[in-house]
Amino acid sequence: MARTKNFNQEEILDKAVELFWINGYNATSANDLVENLGLSRSSLYDTFGDKRTLFVKSLQRYRSKIVNNMLFLVEHSTDIKKTIEEVFKLVIEQDIHSKISKGCFMVNSAIELSACDEEIALIVMANQTDIVSTFEIAILKGQNLGQITTNFNANHLANFLYNSISGIRVAIKYNQNLDAINDIVKINLAILS
Repeated sequence: MARTKNFNQEEILDKAVELFWINGYNATSANDLVENLGLSRSSLYDTFGDKRTLFVKSLQRYRSKIVNNMLFLVEHSTDIKKTIEEVFKLVIEQDIHSKISKGCFMVNSAIELSACDEEIALIVMANQTDIVSTFEIAILKGQNLGQITTNFNANHLANFLYNSISGIRVAIKYNQNLDAINDIVKINLAILS
C-alpha cells in the first residue's frame, strides 16, 4: 500500500524557490534540498523527481505567482499609474532590505542556465511574454481611462517597463543606491504621463 504524503507540495515548492533563488541551481546540492525543504531524500525524489525537475517546477511556480499577482492588481485597478508604481515598489521592497540581495529569480536563472538549457530558456521567455502582456493590458486600460499617454504604442511602453524592472532587479542585487533606484521609477512613471 502506498504511503500518503504528509506535506503540502506548494509549500515545499515555495521553499525550493527561495533556496534556488538564493543559491542558484548549480550551487544548490541535494543535501541543501533535504535540509531546507524538510523532506527525506526519498520523499523529495518520489514527489518531484530529480533536482532539475524540482528546479523547473520551482521556476514555473514563481512565474505563476508573479504573473497572477500582477494581473490581479491590474484587473482591480482604477488608477493604472499608481498600480504600475506599486508593482515597481513591490519589486524593490522584495529585496532591498534583505540580508542577501537575491535579484530576480527569473533573471538569475536566465543568466545561469538559459544558454545551456532550452527548457529553462523557454520558461524565462514565457515569463517575459506574460509580464510584458500584463503591462500592455495595464497600459491599454490606462490609455482608455485617459491616465496614460497615447503618444507611445502600448506594447512598446510595456517592453520599456519590463526592461526597467529587470534592470532594477539587477541593480538591487548589486546593492545599487535606493535613491538612484527610486529616481529610475520616477522617470518611468513620468514617461507614462
